Formats: sequence, C-alpha cells, structure tokens
Amino acid sequence: MIRRDINRIDPKRRNNIDYKKKQFAIPTYKQQEYPHRLNFYEVPPTAEITLEQFEQWAIDRLKILAELEACSFRNKTPAETAAHITPLLQMYLPLSSNTSSSLGWTDERLKLERQKDHYSHFILRLAFSSTEDLRRRFARVETSLFKLRFQNDDASERQTFVGSLQFDWDTVSEDEKRELGADLLAATPGIRKIEEESWFKVDFERVPELVETRRVLLRRGRAYVPIREQLSMIMAEFTARLDKGLELTSRALPRLDEDDRLTPILNHLSKNFATPDSSFSDSDAALPGAPINAASIDHLSQHFPLCMKNLHTTLRKNSHLKHFGRLQYTLFLKGIGLSLEDCLIFWRQSFKLITDDTFNKEYRYNVRHAYGDVGGDSNRRGRGYSPYSCQKILTEHPPGAGESHGCPYRHFSIDNLTSLLQATGVNDRDVLRGVKEDVEKKRFHIACNRVFEWAHKGEIKKVKEDGTWGAAELETIVHPNTYFKRSYLLKNLGKVPKKDGEEMEM
Repeated sequence: MIRRDINRIDPKRRNNIDYKKKQFAIPTYKQQEYPHRLNFYEVPPTAEITLEQFEQWAIDRLKILAELEACSFRNKTPAETAAHITPLLQMYLPLSSNTSSSLGWTDERLKLERQKDHYSHFILRLAFSSTEDLRRRFARVETSLFKLRFQNDDASERQTFVGSLQFDWDTVSEDEKRELGADLLAATPGIRKIEEESWFKVDFERVPELVETRRVLLRRGRAYVPIREQLSMIMAEFTARLDKGLELTSRALPRLDEDDRLTPILNHLSKNFATPDSSFSDSDAALPGAPINAASIDHLSQHFPLCMKNLHTTLRKNSHLKHFGRLQYTLFLKGIGLSLEDCLIFWRQSFKLITDDTFNKEYRYNVRHAYGDVGGDSNRRGRGYSPYSCQKILTEHPPGAGESHGCPYRHFSIDNLTSLLQATGVNDRDVLRGVKEDVEKKRFHIACNRVFEWAHKGEIKKVKEDGTWGAAELETIVHPNTYFKRSYLLKNLGKVPKKDGEEMEM
C-alpha cells in the first residue's frame, strides 16, 4: 500500500487558495520623494522608467565613477580630485541643493536630478555585484563620490540629512565626559578644553580610519568619536550599508537571467568598468584645416596612441597587416578625418609588394565597406563602422600569432611593452615603472593616459595655468581617436586654423 502524504494536494482536486494568501500579488509602484540632496541608497526605486533612460543614466554615472577611480590611481589630492570631478558632475550627474530653488525639494528639476542619481546607483549596483572584485571597486568609488558630495553640501541641509538617518550612536553624557576628561583630551588632538567638544560612542570596527590614525579614545571595545569627526563615521556607515546591499543584490542576480532586455545592458556596463566605453562621431574628429591626407600619415603618427603606432610601424616594416589589424587601423584613420579616397591611396601605397589587381580584388572592398561606401542598406545609411574604442580593442578579437592589432598594454609582455615604449621615445624610469604597475593591476587605460600626460606635460601645464582647457577637455582618454585629437591640439596650441582661415584659440 502506498502511503499518502496528507499535506500534499491531490492534483485532481481543485486547489482553493485563500484569497488573502495569493502566491502572486500585483505590485504597486509609486514615485519616491527626495527631500534631501544626499542619499544613502537604502530603498530601491520602484517607479517605471524607459529602457533608454535605464541605459543612459547608468552610462552617465559610470563616466563619473571611472574618472574618480582614475584620480585615485594617479594619486591626486582631494582638492585636485574635486576640481577635476565637479565640472563633470555638472555635465553628467548634476545634483542641486534645496536652496537652489525657491520651491525647495518639491521643484520638478530637483526631483528629476535626484531620481536620476537614485536610479543610476541601483542600476550600476545590479551590474557590479556579480563578483567580489567588482563589488569592492564599486563600493570604493561610490564612497568617494558620496564623500565629495557630502563635503560640498550646504551645512544646514547636511545636518538635516544626517538627522534623518537615525544612526544608533550613543551620546557621551556630561558625567562620563568629566570622568574620562584627561583621556579624551589626550586621545583627541586639537582640543584643549573638554567643554569645547561633544563625543559619540560607537563600536570601534565602524571607524577604522580614525582608529588607524589614533584620533579617538578606545575603551572596552568602543571608540569615543568627537563630533567634528562625524564625516569619518558617516563614510564608514555608508560603506558598511553599501557592502551589505551589494551582497544581497548578488544573491538576487540569478533571477535576472531570464530577462533578455536587461541582461545584455548590465553585462555591457560591467565590462565598461574596466575601461569605460566611448563613442566617437564625425563632429568629435573635426580638426578644421589640419593636413590629414595619405601623404601626411607618417608625420601625424607622432600623435597616435601606442596601439596605432604599433600598427603603423608594423605596416611600414612588413608592407602588410592581417585582417583585424587592417580593420582597426582603417577605422582609426577614418576617425581622424582621412577621406575614403585618401585611405585607399594610403593602403595601396603601403601594400607595395602586391600588384594593383591583387589589391583591388582582395583589399579594396574591405576599405570601402568600413567607410559605408558599399554593403547593405544599413551599412551605407550608417556610413560604415565606427572607430574602435579602447574597451572594444581590449575585449574583442585578441591578437594571435603574426597579428599586430589589439592593445599593447594588455596583449604585450612587460619586456616587449617596455621595448616598444622606449622605441617611441618614452625613457623616463618613473613613467616606465608606473606603466608596469598599472599593467600588473590591469589598469590598461590608466597606463596609456600616464604615457600621454608625460609626453604632453608641458602643454597640459600651460592650458591649465591659462584656464583655456577645463576638466571636460582633460578627462581620462578612453578612445584612440580622442588621444590623437587631444595630442594634435596640445602640440599645435594656437596654430590650428578655423574654417575661415583664422587661427583657433586654444
């Protein structure tokens, strides 16, 4: 006789479930209110946004986080970082205070700014919670961004925000202050009288920065923190809550695998955290009056990034490049403003070991296809392929034997990379040592930017002192064509002519 589980519902019977215990309830969405400029990002957003907003908001925030990480890698001071990031924040992720509007936080503009900030944080939290390394990096740069905003916030609004967080900090009573007066004064530098300061008590693990620098009194596992060190406590609390949130998000990620709308976007964003993706349009490439033709490529190669210099050198040495090398270099030349006719002339002159008939049969069509001159309707309408960004070069089609495309900082050994850099004129030991450290830590675009800044240090100093270039013009380079354009402009300050024949002021 088969034993029947009395708790199991007979499939032939109708399963009448209490309406109060429905398995799936219809979720109710509502717009969230943002009374404060700052946000601890504890409550996930629930209102609807478009897929375009989902992707664009995340990309804008990622640009800010990438610049913050780049500033950290370059050992910039907090003041230098703030000066560099502030204009970029105004461009990509503005966040105004309540006092900036007569309506206060109910102003529609402030609501939209804070909504974008809120949603973009949680979108990137989804993208960067898959691995321990991504979670750690995301938490570090998000904490840096919060700290920057907290320090620049209006004092009264900042205190109102801190009061709304309801931290479980124990205030040190007057009796305890008198009892520990001598110890508190000895452990807290800069305070002469016990009456001048107030203290909080927290578990010492929550303020590791203050414990490390010996700026607090430790007693029975508790740290006595002066009110003026509130920033460190808030930063530690922000990081702790973010780490916990990222851990919870990582557990929920498998539920997103079936969503074919969001998963590709999130995967793309997580790849871009290594090197942010960047597009390059015809307007970005514009250098009015610059002599860009087939005959000038050899001279212009001094402004090329290392990946394109390597391709150009290999082409001149062997009079040939394999398919992906030709495609990468052709699109770069297209991006700097070389016309299709000049590009065909350049490749025909470079492939001097073959006949015209062989070139026309095997290579001419590929160049025309890259420019959008031939191919399907979509290729012609889109005017061919876009120049490859650093992210695309780093992650797609790694070079094989006999191939020269890719990124030397990633695909070369340290010895070969050093030799290539020295062959291009980079002989400074500190720069070479910094490049080696960057490559070992997989910060390939930072290594490239390090070389660029060394090669143009005099010009960069000049434009900074003159104030002619802002932070947006000097942000981290993440596209080979941006490298070329910035190098050309810096080396030709005040010499680049406008379309009307006058000189362009730089």
